[in-house]
Amino acid sequence: MLYWLLYQKLFPYFRLFRIFRYLTFRTVFASLTALLIGLIIGPYVIERLREFQIGQYIREEGPQSHQKKKGTPTMGGVLICISILVPTLLWSDLSNPLVWITILSTFFFAAIGFADDYIKVVHKRNLGLTSKQKFALQLLVSLGVALALCVLQHKGFYSTRLVVPFIKRWRPDLIIGALMHNHSLWWLGFAPFVIFVMLVLTFSSNAVNLTDGLDGLAIGCTIIAAGALTVLTYVSGHAVFSDYLELSRMPLAGELSIFCGSMVGASIGFLWYNAHPAEVFMGDVGSLALGGAIGTVAVLIKQELLLPFIGGVFILEALSVMLQVGSYKLRNGKRIFKMAPLHHHFELLGWSESKVIARFWIAALVFALFALTTLKLR
Repeated sequence: MLYWLLYQKLFPYFRLFRIFRYLTFRTVFASLTALLIGLIIGPYVIERLREFQIGQYIREEGPQSHQKKKGTPTMGGVLICISILVPTLLWSDLSNPLVWITILSTFFFAAIGFADDYIKVVHKRNLGLTSKQKFALQLLVSLGVALALCVLQHKGFYSTRLVVPFIKRWRPDLIIGALMHNHSLWWLGFAPFVIFVMLVLTFSSNAVNLTDGLDGLAIGCTIIAAGALTVLTYVSGHAVFSDYLELSRMPLAGELSIFCGSMVGASIGFLWYNAHPAEVFMGDVGSLALGGAIGTVAVLIKQELLLPFIGGVFILEALSVMLQVGSYKLRNGKRIFKMAPLHHHFELLGWSESKVIARFWIAALVFALFALTTLKLR
């Protein structure tokens, strides 16, 4: 909106406004805008959540030290979403279809989380939507993203080829070319790509959701992941950098750095209130939205296979739950970890909450830095 007003409309009359054409300038200002929104309206949102008695319900089988957190305002993800989406709308080029796909994906994943949190509050328990309901809704949103990308691929604005880390030339296509020429079965050609996108977004969304169990843990890891994505989106859309790093240049992808910068600023603003001891929790409305946003951006810039490194801690947390459940069912009740997700395992080993959080942040930073090094190691 500001980009349209200050650059596209006023630049011909006031040459000073040319600065608003630069992506780096708008990304920085989007990040600062998101941070200020989070810091300024944070107290108001937290107070409203307290007034509506929207408090966190702690599961009884969790660590006993968490019982004191009962009643802390949750659904703070509303603050995160506002802080991300408003600066994105203000500072990005809204004629870019990738921007709208990211905005809508984040919004709808947030809506799923909002419904889940709302049910928990109404019924005063730690169970909202059933697992089947939540997965079905996540898959539906992911399907929408995948179909939108199919349309962009048909128009030549997007590639369905995978970029494989460490391998320069091998870029397998996720659509079946032979079926694309069949008038009756052409839609089946997109099936592998659609299924892949749905799995990536659903897994990413749930991975962040599972990580959100300690004060500041998920949002701190999000700051690091979003920072890495800001760099990746910028270089993917930059002619010189993408050529030097031998990436598939995606001119439209550069504009997503504004969204990622907003995610960094919004996350820092939320961490101000979510740091231990937390004044507010993000709830599913925040964790599902952030996970969906991270997955969507990775898919849009063709870095899906880097997600295990960009969000390394998120992946480990999700895998720990999958392994724990699998072990319990297949090995007659035997568990691998003392408790899943992984952060609870370390708590039960005797680590303090602050130590778990700090060490997981360090691990997230190492993963993200490794993801960035792969840009040249190809």
